[in-house]
Amino acid sequence: MPFVNVRIAGPATPEQKAEVMQGITEVLQRVLGKNPGTTNIVIEEVPIENWGVGGMPLEQWRKLKDG
Repeated sequence: MPFVNVRIAGPATPEQKAEVMQGITEVLQRVLGKNPGTTNIVIEEVPIENWGVGGMPLEQWRKLKDG
């Protein structure tokens, strides 16, 4: 019974979440032979201000990365 916990920065639509869940379930079935009926996916939305990359808030990191 696989359990996958996905954390994302910021919001996603219900449709986007459903697509992510379906894709992860399909990969686990195809690659590892896991039963889709017992695969559990949890998506946690983390507020952007609570996410950091490279020692800085995500918002600041994105601005540096995008130049």
